[in-house]
Amino acid sequence: MALLPPLNSLRAFESAGRHLSFSKAALELSVTTGAISQQIRTLEEFLDIKLFKRRSRSIVLTEPGQIFLPLLSEGFTRITEAVDTVRRSQRDGPLTISAAPSFTSRWLIPRLCKFQARHPEIDVRIDASSRLVDFVREDIDVGIRFGTGEFEGLDPIYLFSFDLIAVCSPDLIRGSNGLLDISDIADYTLLHNEDANTGDSWPDWGMWLATAGIDDIDASRGIFFNQGEMIINAAIEGQGIALVGNVLAAGEIEAGRLVQLFETKLPVRLSFHLVTSRQKARSTKVTAFREWILEESAYLRAD
Repeated sequence: MALLPPLNSLRAFESAGRHLSFSKAALELSVTTGAISQQIRTLEEFLDIKLFKRRSRSIVLTEPGQIFLPLLSEGFTRITEAVDTVRRSQRDGPLTISAAPSFTSRWLIPRLCKFQARHPEIDVRIDASSRLVDFVREDIDVGIRFGTGEFEGLDPIYLFSFDLIAVCSPDLIRGSNGLLDISDIADYTLLHNEDANTGDSWPDWGMWLATAGIDDIDASRGIFFNQGEMIINAAIEGQGIALVGNVLAAGEIEAGRLVQLFETKLPVRLSFHLVTSRQKARSTKVTAFREWILEESAYLRAD
């Protein structure tokens, strides 16, 4: 291992280089200006390189100093993050899970009691939101994210994909002849999903009808929702016919609150993934949740 200069000298240089001021560095590190100057001389002697050009009332970084400063600053940032992550992982805090409202209410919550039964020592906190979170700086341990599987800076694990199916409340078609043919959909209100988190590649009614061989229904009309959870609720309330993920609608279909109309299915190219930071992935509570959710969702990867 290469011999390293004293840590205090590195801290003094990083602070002075950031502020371009020995006095501001001294204030930040709670030492005297003379101590900062001495530490930087020690570092320059160790490296045998001049890091600053001293002027009458200011200092500037030399070319080697300009190269050294951002690398050192990044190193201190990584050390700070590592220390904070280790401290947080040892706290007796809850496992905090970030997931979209539709996934949380339709898939996760009905199964969460199984995780708690297996790990009663782990408290759970749910952040039902589709917002992007900073897994390093925020108190979020794991997330369930919908996408291609490419999540910068995170370790993703594939959970499952699904198909879109047409569903509605049984009350919507009860008392009439029902939907005898897909073309009968023209007589009902279409419920559309405009959730921004699904992206432009999200299949729509036009694509579903084309898959079913129908081209004479205006698929651009109906009621539009900006959250996937709302479209399921609207369908349950009899507001119209919705395209929803078969996995997320399975519980409502089994309970009789929704019925699937016809056999047409439209595959969705995006998938659900478990994501976390590389540091938090090693914590005991995250490991326990990862093992459980992979086991719980295994039936959806069986094909």
